[in-house]
Amino acid sequence: MSPSRSHGKLFIVGIGPGGTEHLTKKALDVLLGSEYIIGNGTYLDQIKDITHDKKIIRSSMGGEVERAGKAVELGKDHIVSIISGGDANVYGMAGIVLEVAQKAGDIEIEVIPGVTAISAAASLLGAPLINDFAIISLSDLLTPQKIIDHRLKCAADADFVIALYNPKSRSRKENFGNALDIIRKHRNENTPAGIVKSATREGETVIATTLGKLMDFNDIIDMSTIVLIGNSESKLWKNRIITPRGYQRKYEY
Repeated sequence: MSPSRSHGKLFIVGIGPGGTEHLTKKALDVLLGSEYIIGNGTYLDQIKDITHDKKIIRSSMGGEVERAGKAVELGKDHIVSIISGGDANVYGMAGIVLEVAQKAGDIEIEVIPGVTAISAAASLLGAPLINDFAIISLSDLLTPQKIIDHRLKCAADADFVIALYNPKSRSRKENFGNALDIIRKHRNENTPAGIVKSATREGETVIATTLGKLMDFNDIIDMSTIVLIGNSESKLWKNRIITPRGYQRKYEY
């Protein structure tokens, strides 16, 4: 059911990894029922097929606080959706919007979940996330490098499958190699690893390899890439990664 126009409401919508075919039905209904849709231009372009009759407010990377403030202001009297790629709770807009709303007075807000980039990447690599895993962003824009390094060390030492978001940008070229150096202290060079660039979008690239060979693909890795590193039980099979959950230990098959 589309949202009612009897009063204002703000939706924080995860639009998935790219393209309207990956929207949940709830997200689609909410977007179709919104008067305003606010978002980063890159993500707005991914859903342009369904937003042509909406009032669109575009912004760019770095304008998250202003974007959240505008959404909260409009959401008091209008049906508004502010969008995030993937899921709004995974490095998305949910946190900053709720922080701004907390100081802005009474407003009705609903968060709509979406398919995350790591879920999309995992589906293309087979079954890499079947057991416990950790997601770590290598962007030090909002998180100190010392904390990122500590999280990498702890995740690698605890034998989590590790998914790396934001592995490399034009101004941040060394972080990825440094992160791998930390992980290699706790993982075998033959540990299965995957690279997924532009998951489910034009230019999609999927590579299954090993931890020791990841730097061979350094030139193609950028902010649109997810890098996934298996745990001590992960294995490669037909260009896919399988991380066992333990069924084989319990059942014979």
